[in-house]
Amino acid sequence: MSENEDLAGGKIYLVPTPIGNLGDMTIRAIEVLQGADRIACEDTRRSGILLAHHGISGKPLVALHEHNESRKAPELVAAAKAGERIAFISDAGMPGVSDPGYRLVQACLELGVSFEVLPGPSAVLMALIGSGLPCHAFRFGGFLSVKSGKRRSAMAAALDSGDTGIFFESPHRIVSTLEILAELAPSAKICVARELTKKFETYHRGTASELLEWFQSHGAKGEMVILMNAGS
Repeated sequence: MSENEDLAGGKIYLVPTPIGNLGDMTIRAIEVLQGADRIACEDTRRSGILLAHHGISGKPLVALHEHNESRKAPELVAAAKAGERIAFISDAGMPGVSDPGYRLVQACLELGVSFEVLPGPSAVLMALIGSGLPCHAFRFGGFLSVKSGKRRSAMAAALDSGDTGIFFESPHRIVSTLEILAELAPSAKICVARELTKKFETYHRGTASELLEWFQSHGAKGEMVILMNAGS
């Protein structure tokens, strides 16, 4: 049996959503949402805006987020096994990547329910390509820790690997993070990708010291991806 073979009943669809610009939904993603019997959302209010933008209405919405995924995922998968077509969308990007979705896939595998993953927007890959840093090999570490010691360890490991390291970071901690990077690797190439696909999308490239000076002078706002490569 293949890992995703149709067994019986309905199906679970994991549908990526725009990371900023609402126009970045694929035609296939819209068709799946239109055809779903119900839609599970990380945040029903936020998803409601996206669905309305694309003219998708009348669908029952159910919340599936980090606090209830362990309990809710088996319920949704059981409903799919009974014949429902259920789509899951997280707040932005690919479900399961620093978002809910992993437990939903595990429940599908455990209960023998077919699931399908659609391609779509990814802040990780967009930031990687736009950074100008080497993209033949990279490591994604999710959100950096709020604890400076763990942040330092994670970034040091990424720099030591020789691959391009990619992390999500809060604007409230970006200055502190750049201070750590300036100590760890003064000559490393750094990029901070900010507000991707939105009106004020920017890529800041340079050394950690150069970017630290910029953010100290201009402040930090918006969602951020920080990338680093120690080079040769």
